[in-house]
Amino acid sequence: MATSIHLVSKAGMFQEMEARQHRLTADEPANNHGTDKGPAPYELLLASLAACSSATLRMYADRKGWELGTITADLKFKRDQEGNETIDRVISFSETMSEEQMERIRDIIEKTPVTKTLKRGTPIRTKFE
Repeated sequence: MATSIHLVSKAGMFQEMEARQHRLTADEPANNHGTDKGPAPYELLLASLAACSSATLRMYADRKGWELGTITADLKFKRDQEGNETIDRVISFSETMSEEQMERIRDIIEKTPVTKTLKRGTPIRTKFE
């Protein structure tokens, strides 16, 4: 599997990207030298994790015939004074799940592709042309 993003940055903090046929933007808030015309990079990182988490849970539940209803995910990135970083992820469903179902869901959420990538740390190879 390979996934790619193409970015063009002409000036400032505003970034324009393409993922397949989709256009994305990123920017920094005004208090961080940006123009606030798009989510900040860490917000996009959290959005990726939230989307992957929800989609994986939905796919799993559909295969099991479980009704999750509406999935809500709230994520927060934190860095403390020592530089330790954590992501807090809170997920809820509009439908009530049994304890057995929740036990399985707790296992599955730790195995979503983006969760695994972030937890194991992925080497980043950079080349300048």
